[in-house]
Amino acid sequence: MMATANQSPTKRVPDRQSRPDVEAERDLVLGNVHAWPAKASPVLAISRIVALLVWMVVLLACSPYRAIRQIGFPKPIIRRWHTDSSRIAGVTPTVHGTPVTDRPILFVSNHVSYLDISILGSLLDACFVAKQEVNGWPIFGYLARLQRTVFVERRAVRAADQREVLRERLLQGDSLILFPEGTSSDGNRALRFKSALFDAANIELDHGHVEVQPISIAYTRFDGMPMGRMLRPFYAWYGDMELAPHLWRALGMGTIGVDVVFHEPVRLEDFGSRKALAQHCEKVVSDGLSNALSGRLDRTSRARRLRCDGFDLPIHSQTA
Repeated sequence: MMATANQSPTKRVPDRQSRPDVEAERDLVLGNVHAWPAKASPVLAISRIVALLVWMVVLLACSPYRAIRQIGFPKPIIRRWHTDSSRIAGVTPTVHGTPVTDRPILFVSNHVSYLDISILGSLLDACFVAKQEVNGWPIFGYLARLQRTVFVERRAVRAADQREVLRERLLQGDSLILFPEGTSSDGNRALRFKSALFDAANIELDHGHVEVQPISIAYTRFDGMPMGRMLRPFYAWYGDMELAPHLWRALGMGTIGVDVVFHEPVRLEDFGSRKALAQHCEKVVSDGLSNALSGRLDRTSRARRLRCDGFDLPIHSQTA
């Protein structure tokens, strides 16, 4: 269930950093810090992979009927899977701001890595929105179905049908998570948000248009120390990186800290058009990412706890 919602195991995205560029960055990292970050520990990687596989088997064994029939698991089980998966992978999220949890909402976030899935899945009782192709991927498509992912076709001729599918899920009480960049970034900046993907914001519920809450995800710490832009490619999965070697390296390295910033929710009618709404969310998310990467988020506030469906979340006040 850690597979990314918008990417294939091997992909090529135009106008992005190629593998030689990424490898050049890593070579510079090796020279600067005596190669210690790039030497993934095989023991650590294997132990984490085994732990993830064992936990997956336990999860599937808890409900073999759902596993065999590929029926979505209940939200608490999905949430527990993502929470424990993040811990096994050495990921510690720090939450700033307050996520909306008392009503269905559309969350929109920048996308950095396949790790985003478990990070957001551990913090939110929400379903991901993914392109239809993900449904056919081996293993990842199966896991996506178990976590009740909504698969959509991004064709204009199907816009009305897709909007109705999303509306039904929202009316059933499900919140949705969308990555409007349409792909992932290097983690140092947010990409342009595609306004077409904000068509879901035009959905009418009983209380008006569905609310949209922007989220900034920033990978900021490595083994408790600030993570510079040169270290981020070890965790950001983008360009034409292949999944298997990247995942092996990421799981074989140390612990990482991720800042998750929940911004104020907005509605489509506040802006008048999808394009204006997309531009607003892009700017808010980009600013939040910049503040997190530059250390301008408040880390001195006293943490409080947000309890949601049996889970305690650490929430810190946001001043940036």
